[in-house]
Amino acid sequence: MHRSGPVVMAWNVFKFCTALRAFGSLMILLVLGIVGVSYYSVVVANYGPALGAGGIDSLLALAVLILFHVLLGLLLWSYFSVVFTDPGSVPPNWKPTMDEEIGENAPLTNLDFSNHILNLQQQGQLAETGNPRIRYCRKCNQLKPPRCHHCSVCGRCVLKMDHHCVWVVNCVGALNYKFFLLFLFYTFLETTLVTLSLLPHFIAFFKDVEIPGTPGTLATTFLTFVLNLAFALSVLGFLIMHVTLVSKNTTTIEAYEKKTTPRWKYDLGRKKNFEQVFGADKRYWFIPLYSEEDLRRMPALQGLEYPTKPDLDAQ
Repeated sequence: MHRSGPVVMAWNVFKFCTALRAFGSLMILLVLGIVGVSYYSVVVANYGPALGAGGIDSLLALAVLILFHVLLGLLLWSYFSVVFTDPGSVPPNWKPTMDEEIGENAPLTNLDFSNHILNLQQQGQLAETGNPRIRYCRKCNQLKPPRCHHCSVCGRCVLKMDHHCVWVVNCVGALNYKFFLLFLFYTFLETTLVTLSLLPHFIAFFKDVEIPGTPGTLATTFLTFVLNLAFALSVLGFLIMHVTLVSKNTTTIEAYEKKTTPRWKYDLGRKKNFEQVFGADKRYWFIPLYSEEDLRRMPALQGLEYPTKPDLDAQ
């Protein structure tokens, strides 16, 4: 079979990402290093000392420091929630509760289920990928729930897998996708705040004026401004992409797979699509937690069952 250029390129990038497993904790240290440099530049070198200046400068410094610490706390909370939360694994011996292939509503018994799977294997209908009804992972040697994909970096199937993120050293899936989006959101806000707060100091570098501080402090401030500006712009694009995906109730992988599908059966409308990720309780929308009520009454948050449009169930 002929392989096109884009496919080969994607494969090479994937192999590169797989190699990054060895850098696991180093990626976390890199993130913390960037946070540390930003903290030093904003709090220690510039706005901390400005608290004693008096007048409007002190009030501005106080406002910047309060907002900086609040956003930083939410950013780190969201980040480590993504890092340490399992994205969702297929339960042992999982099987569909309904015979989706035949369309019956009765639960399958173990014997009926085994016979049905055997028939599908003999007929060649049980594919590794692409079968929207009953899907099987040949690498894990198990059935795959709806919207589940195998991650070769983690070496297992992940529920509602979006992608494997080297920055969080983890897969982004059903159980931590909300936390990942909050991490992006607070990273954008924090980096934007740092960029704007250090902008006057950055501009001063190019003016013929005396700038207080040691050469090391000035160099750190300059570096912090450039880093945070670059991260703010790049994260903004990534955030816009994921907001679009959430509004359509799809993932990065699914968006690629369903290019030829004009209508998506999981698209329930923007409000319900949003709740499929963030839950229905507004009090928990902006923190990396779910209410017990949402976890109890919304199976989609567990990653195994997803409501669909009745007229598109045949997809």
